[in-house]
Amino acid sequence: MDFYIYYRVGTTHASSLFGKIKGVQAMLQARLGIAGALKRRPGEQDGLQTWMEIYPDIPPAQADAFKRTLAQALEDSGATELISGERHVEQFEDVAPCA
Repeated sequence: MDFYIYYRVGTTHASSLFGKIKGVQAMLQARLGIAGALKRRPGEQDGLQTWMEIYPDIPPAQADAFKRTLAQALEDSGATELISGERHVEQFEDVAPCA
């Protein structure tokens, strides 16, 4: 299962949020062995950038626990205060070939 999480951040908060997200991702790597990536849509609109966190290969049995751990880590880091609006969490799984 792959997680794609996107949200908007004000350009004035981008530098601070970058450090917080990278810290959360380092913790997830150390604690859970889950390596995340951070992407940004080119440009900005109305002073906001769109960012995306990607967490690949989460075992389906661990998906709910991962979401809870991630949400708590973001809250503890203060990252959620820098995000403008909602975080959108999308989950995708590999397509299995038909037998």
